[in-house]
Amino acid sequence: MRSADILNGDENAFGRSLYKSMGFSGDDIRRPIIGIANSHNDIVPGHYNLNSVCARVRDGIHRAGGTPVQFGVIAACDGIAQGNAGMHYILPTRDIIAHSIELMVQAHQLDGIVLLGSCDKIVPGMLMAAARLNIPAILLPGGPMEGGAEFDGRKSDATSLLEAYGMISAGKITREQFEGLEETACPSHGSCSFYGTANTMCVLSEALGMTIPGGALIPATNAGRMRAAFKTGEAIVSLVEKNIRARDNITKQSIENAIRVCMATGGSTNAVLHLTAIAYEAELDMNILDTFDAFSRNTPQIVKVNPASAYNMADLWRAGGIPRVMENLRPLLHTDTLTVTGKTARQNLDEYVYLFPENPQVIRPLDNPYGNMGGVAVLRGNLAPDSGVTKPGAFDKSLYHFTGEAIVFDSEESAEEAIIGGKIRPGHVVVIRYEGPKGGPGMREMCKAMKYLYGMGLGTSTALITDGRFSGTNNGCFVGHISPEAAEGGPIAAVHDGDRIEIDVENRSITLLVPDDEIARRLSTWKKPPPKHTRGYLSLYAQTASSGAEGAIIKAGFRIQENKV
Repeated sequence: MRSADILNGDENAFGRSLYKSMGFSGDDIRRPIIGIANSHNDIVPGHYNLNSVCARVRDGIHRAGGTPVQFGVIAACDGIAQGNAGMHYILPTRDIIAHSIELMVQAHQLDGIVLLGSCDKIVPGMLMAAARLNIPAILLPGGPMEGGAEFDGRKSDATSLLEAYGMISAGKITREQFEGLEETACPSHGSCSFYGTANTMCVLSEALGMTIPGGALIPATNAGRMRAAFKTGEAIVSLVEKNIRARDNITKQSIENAIRVCMATGGSTNAVLHLTAIAYEAELDMNILDTFDAFSRNTPQIVKVNPASAYNMADLWRAGGIPRVMENLRPLLHTDTLTVTGKTARQNLDEYVYLFPENPQVIRPLDNPYGNMGGVAVLRGNLAPDSGVTKPGAFDKSLYHFTGEAIVFDSEESAEEAIIGGKIRPGHVVVIRYEGPKGGPGMREMCKAMKYLYGMGLGTSTALITDGRFSGTNNGCFVGHISPEAAEGGPIAAVHDGDRIEIDVENRSITLLVPDDEIARRLSTWKKPPPKHTRGYLSLYAQTASSGAEGAIIKAGFRIQENKV
């Protein structure tokens, strides 16, 4: 064991005495030392219950013969940061989370790690750390919340308030309805009840084999979440004893499984960023964008949940969750991949016991899908030479081919002001730029802008494109992650008001309908804007983050010299 190297022998009595100062016994120290990276706080609803989850993980570790040691990890709430200056900081937390776990694990030579996190950047940051460290590791989410009171034809959630703001601004609902929704949209703690990035990454962790079967979607308030925590504690000790490490689970084949599941379920476009980062940390030689592109063409969509339907994540869990999804997708998956149970995905599926009957309205069989195209698509063209990412699984097919007139904004705030102010009309393509990893900095989500368009009644008659990102809850015609970004002189920096833009999902293209020589002329006069931050972490991030097409990761070996990378 790694811990034995720093705790055994007379020369390591100093370290043992420090453990004993906290009440650990000699027997405790001789057992596998299992870290629990706990991102509990009182700010993020998806992390509010993690201390309770942690307690049961500890029980499982003790039962299996290990010694648990807990440490804290930061976790920021996308929802609270949505549409304000806080969102600049959200994606950059992903790397801080990965770095901090690496530092704690390596400083104390822990034998294994349980990762407790539920939300957008926390789960991918933790999986990045697991892949980088390559020690026995399991990720356990805190579970989604149940849906709120019915609103606009479905159970509500936090983002229903964004739609409602557009509606009240347009005079479609009363103030009493608006204020009542605020009280009832989020009835409990847990990750948001829609299929956003938070739940997408928990789902993909299970598809990767990094979460115990069924562990992704048990609701936060369900007793099954505590049972899953206990099983996770037992399982991590077994992984240490068998020396099954993270890169035994995170492989090219398991990431392909995760992409298949993402496609089949209509997961968040942010999965492209995060799986790219995880594959990078696992040192896998694979092109995530190209894999998404290929799989989007031949992976049927068999699940539709909010924002693509009225069903939510708790409904998906009751319908069989990710085991049922993977069972239905079995012909398309690599089922010989190893998982954190110590068994293959095939063995896990063969042995899984379902608690509820099938619901084909939520999870369809492979021969009767909602559509033959995956829920996420990669677009390229003269406006996005490297890539742009959209989510056709969440919007009507009538929007798969959209041509409109550009109306350009250099920040999220100015676009939102224009939407609420009634300046956007049917046929517009809203362009929001200088919001990429470097230009934002931090690649903010344009969630509010899309929700406002929907609330104003423009959700099916406009489009929105950006070098920033979108929330998994968004629907409507949108393309994000446009790379190269505007701050790097990408073609999106050359768009003018009134230009025509064509989005063609079926042909995977996004085109600025302006002659190439005119685009080149405009870019020849473009000047790089001054940095928005010259101090603090955002200054560092803006200088070191890669493009959205590369996962917005901070690559190893970067250096800063005279304010240049």
